[in-house]
Amino acid sequence: MKKANKKKRTHVPFRMNMLFFIVFLLFSALIFRLGIVQIVQGEDYQRKIERTEDVTVNTSVPRGKIFDRDGQIVVDNVPQNAITYTRPKNPDADEMMKTAEKLAQLIEKEIDQVTERDKKDFWIGKNEEKVKAKVTDQEWAAYENDEITEDEIYDLQLERITEEDLKELTADELEVLAIYREFTSGYALTPQIVKNVNVTDVEYAVVSENLSSLPGVNTTTDWERAYSYDSTLKTVLGNISSSKEGLPKEMVDYYLSRSYSRNDRVGKSYLEYQYEGVLRGQKTKMKNITDKSGNVLDSEIITEGQRGKDLILTIDMDLQMAIEKIIEDELGAAKRSGGHPLLDRTFVTMMDPNTGEILAMAGKKYEVNDGKAEILDFASGNMTTSYAMGSAVKGATVLTGYMTGVNEPGEYIVDEPLKFAGTNPKSSWFNRGGAIGISDTYALMRSSNVYMFKTAMKIGGASYIPNGSLKLDPDAFGTMRNYFNQFGLGVKTGIDLPNEQDGYEGYVDQPGKLLDFSIGQFDTYTPLQMAQYVSTIANGGYRMEPHIVKEIRQPISDSNKLGPVAEEIQPKVLNTLDLEPGWIERVQEGFRLVAQASEGTASKYFANAPYDMAAKTGTAEGVYDGQWDTSKGSRPMTWNVTLVGYAPSDNPEVAISVVVPWAYESSANAISINNVIGRQAMDTYFELKKQKAKTKPAEAVIDQDIITKTTE
Repeated sequence: MKKANKKKRTHVPFRMNMLFFIVFLLFSALIFRLGIVQIVQGEDYQRKIERTEDVTVNTSVPRGKIFDRDGQIVVDNVPQNAITYTRPKNPDADEMMKTAEKLAQLIEKEIDQVTERDKKDFWIGKNEEKVKAKVTDQEWAAYENDEITEDEIYDLQLERITEEDLKELTADELEVLAIYREFTSGYALTPQIVKNVNVTDVEYAVVSENLSSLPGVNTTTDWERAYSYDSTLKTVLGNISSSKEGLPKEMVDYYLSRSYSRNDRVGKSYLEYQYEGVLRGQKTKMKNITDKSGNVLDSEIITEGQRGKDLILTIDMDLQMAIEKIIEDELGAAKRSGGHPLLDRTFVTMMDPNTGEILAMAGKKYEVNDGKAEILDFASGNMTTSYAMGSAVKGATVLTGYMTGVNEPGEYIVDEPLKFAGTNPKSSWFNRGGAIGISDTYALMRSSNVYMFKTAMKIGGASYIPNGSLKLDPDAFGTMRNYFNQFGLGVKTGIDLPNEQDGYEGYVDQPGKLLDFSIGQFDTYTPLQMAQYVSTIANGGYRMEPHIVKEIRQPISDSNKLGPVAEEIQPKVLNTLDLEPGWIERVQEGFRLVAQASEGTASKYFANAPYDMAAKTGTAEGVYDGQWDTSKGSRPMTWNVTLVGYAPSDNPEVAISVVVPWAYESSANAISINNVIGRQAMDTYFELKKQKAKTKPAEAVIDQDIITKTTE
């Protein structure tokens, strides 16, 4: 037993010695290798380190797409062949020119962007001896004596280059200049588009084959914004800058601080601008390996980019296009009929009064350019222009009377012509001479002016004295405006778009202007504010924030499907009216009577509608506020015609505002284009609802495949 143990112990030291020996050999090999690297090859590696530098740059990716509420593509990205140039950190002008000359032999480049200064600089580079002769001996002597600078010499040369000199430049040279101009307009180590429009397959292939002899040049795939519906809603969708334009000058610092490059394309207006941070995407991050001169030796992708997130709009494009067609037809017909020389625009906004979702925002403008009449998109005018809206605002006046405690629901007020000292009588259109006791609902149904006048007088602490003076508390204007603001009148609606206007407050110089205010003929409001106002009445007193984006979706590689929801825009209540039970129901009943009772001002158009309409019409007289040639004299008086409403009246699902400014000047040419458009628009909404119910499930179709449509 002892002998066996002794034998085992003799094996342990042997194994340990072998292990130590192997470790010794490994360390010896490592030290030997380090010695070779540091001593033998050290200088070579040091030269490589000094020769190269890693520089990280970001390259742009396509923007997010835009869809309507049903998943129909509205704005897409169309891929296109592109040729780019990446300028080194320390560019050599001669080398860049040589590359431009080679590239000019392979592609066709438009020269429309070449400026006269570009041509002069190019001509100077091509004509060294002729350029010297442009400067006199005395001027050269002054330069030698440091009396004038080199820059001043160059300026003299530029000034003295003639048109005849520039005509020496051939078409081929101008094409080289156009390419060279693109080379120099880029930023160091950032790809600059040389050509991305009409790059033929042949050009793309030939350039790709010759990249080894074209330092800095590359072929890639670029993109451009494509609109599926031509000019539909274009002013609201907005636009983006081009790669040539890059960042807007006034916002360069803002974007550069957020990791943008100067030649990045960004949203310039409206939806594209408002949701820039969502649509821009995540840039591709690339590492450029350069030599000490700044020339790119190699590039590798560090982080793959991802196109921007997609927007799902609240807009129903089928409804939007149908409304725009209605406006175009009615506006065109009115212009052709004569008697409406100042009529040039019409607006329609439709929204869900319960959520604030904008279902359609249509606007058209009639213009004559070069003798040709055109009807152009002006959807943005729903929120950027404001007008006197007339009696359509009387629902706010009635409720203001309740909320201030000067009137009671159901209370009768005498409608009679009001005669104040030094002024013409003020009366309702349907009662020019008698005295009639009317209720609040009747006042709305018949559109009584006097009911509203007397309400405003009570708020201002005035009593009516026939042929007496009108004495009102000047604070009454502020009081009424404050209550109107609660409906969304005279304040921004909060829509998720820039450049919204809040309207204009009339100048208070006479107390009687408060009476004009009460019937919508003093302050101005936007068509969108009118839609928010009537929605507040429709839903029972909640001012909903309108929004045009319904969801934000993650981008996915399958171009035929929508990605998962990243964010859903929730309905937002901006404020709630302080109402007693039954108050708003009185106004809702008045609006129902307007559209359905035989004496209602809109019953001619909506009494037989199958969807149980509630509405309020308006007519406002005011001075024409459009473009006017002062040589023709003072601005004429015109009439705006308006309509607000919702349906069904007992369970509203859609609200509408129709605004037609400057519809006519004389009552002989009066038209009810507001009511005609309103009826057709509401008919269209409910007809489309029926059609979609037959072809799609009751719940939203947004999770289905993308729907691609083309318009004829």
